Amino acid sequence: MMLEPISRTIHDVFDITWPMLLISTIIIVVFRITYLIKNQERLILYEELLKLSFCLYILCLFQVVTFEYDVSWATNNFIPFKEILRYNITSRLFFKNVLGNMILFLPFGFFTSYYLKVDKIKLPLVLTLVASISIEVVQMCIGRVFDVDDIILNVIGGVLGFYLYNLLRIIVERLPRFCRSEWFLNIVSLVALISTVLIII
Repeated sequence: MMLEPISRTIHDVFDITWPMLLISTIIIVVFRITYLIKNQERLILYEELLKLSFCLYILCLFQVVTFEYDVSWATNNFIPFKEILRYNITSRLFFKNVLGNMILFLPFGFFTSYYLKVDKIKLPLVLTLVASISIEVVQMCIGRVFDVDDIILNVIGGVLGFYLYNLLRIIVERLPRFCRSEWFLNIVSLVALISTVLIII
């Protein structure tokens, strides 16, 4: 029951992004395969799927924060926690606006940590802060609103992504060798991809 608002929000996001996701996926995959063939590089499936996921995540993030106009009635908020505290913790708006803003930036913290191979929080924290402030300023410039609470929640999400990456890294390092092999990681990534598509559809 608690996951229902989050699931509905994910489906709402997919409804407005699927054309862009489909076109972008085709272009990125064709370009990447062409690049690998031309340069005679080996395709490592799980790494390619991670790169594709990161690209599509950034595109989704852009579309969601610039084209969703369901907050036109709101005003700019420069007071920390003002908006967060006004939601009932069991309401759909709490899950969408509070948990949603954290979940929105969790992949950002994860991918930042993965590609930069960091084990300290400082760099992902700064990058998440820069990205979130940039989004809020742009939103204010295009007729939406600036909300300092969104920045706070985005940063929390980025931090959670950093800890998720490091938790998974520790788990993977302690797994048997075959679980860290390329073929096994390829299978896991394929299962994760298929599961994600089935959940969204």
